[in-house]
Amino acid sequence: MARVLTQDRANDYAESQFDCKKYRSAFVARTAVAALLLLSVGLLPATAAQAEPTLAEIEAELDAQWLKLEPVIEQYNKVHSELKANQKKVAQLDERIRPLSLQADLASDEIGEVANRYYRTGPSTELNALLTTGTPTSLADQLVVLDRISKQRHEQIVTVLATRDQYLSEKRTLDELIAKQKVQDEELAAKRKTINAEIDRLEDMRADAYQTTGYTGGSGASGPCPAASVGGAAATAVATACAQIGKPYVWGATGPNAFDCSGLTQYAWSSAGVGLTHYTGSQWNQGRSVSRAEALPGDLVFFFSDLHHVGVYIGNGLMVHAPSSGQPVQMANIDHMPIAGFKRVG
Repeated sequence: MARVLTQDRANDYAESQFDCKKYRSAFVARTAVAALLLLSVGLLPATAAQAEPTLAEIEAELDAQWLKLEPVIEQYNKVHSELKANQKKVAQLDERIRPLSLQADLASDEIGEVANRYYRTGPSTELNALLTTGTPTSLADQLVVLDRISKQRHEQIVTVLATRDQYLSEKRTLDELIAKQKVQDEELAAKRKTINAEIDRLEDMRADAYQTTGYTGGSGASGPCPAASVGGAAATAVATACAQIGKPYVWGATGPNAFDCSGLTQYAWSSAGVGLTHYTGSQWNQGRSVSRAEALPGDLVFFFSDLHHVGVYIGNGLMVHAPSSGQPVQMANIDHMPIAGFKRVG
């Protein structure tokens, strides 16, 4: 009897263990399904959020577009600066040609008048005047003088006309160059307009999505400006550059209220009496190369292999520059862009 009861209890215990295993299996299954559901629900919002670009992504796209835009801006600055220089040369040539042309015209008129008088009256009047003024010797002398005066007048006219023609030839060459550059000017302006429209679209996207317009991309720096002391003309240029911090970037602008990168460096050094062309490539050629170890406040620091960006070095690895559209003139670490080299212009 005891064995029967024991066997029954054993059977009951086995059945209860089987039921527990079934319960645990079902619980684990239900838990796994729930976890999967929670995971899938949790993933959906994350996937949807990726559809909207983050501020950093928009800024990265802006930077990528800017790398395309700034070389075009500097190419425009190059053509525009050359155009202004050639227009100035043409104006100077006009000033030089005007008196030469007048002198040549007066000489030509005088020759024409003498020829006309000889045609109408013949040379007898002049000869008679000479005959009554003295001896044959003096007459011969006077005829020689008259011949010399005629030759001298002729030589003067020839010289004046040759010089005038030379200037006119130079002016024609410049006029042709200016006409060509005006076409380039218009083409570059149209290209910049197209790229600026894309930049404006991205700026609008950022403003609409994040209600912000003052993002600087993290390249700005703070501290004293200049970061290191310097004397002479460089001190004036650096102080001028520092005084522009906070002013807006505007392409093609050379101050005093807005700047692009080469416009800022031109403005800073013009305050120190040094004239720079409003074009990074020309500024590179106007300076003397120095190493990074030799760089002093006031030196120009250039970036990228095509030299399309420039800033004023202020010491301690910092510069003042006009970065890009939407970012004001600011201090920045020079190592946040690939450095092409340093130039000393003072």
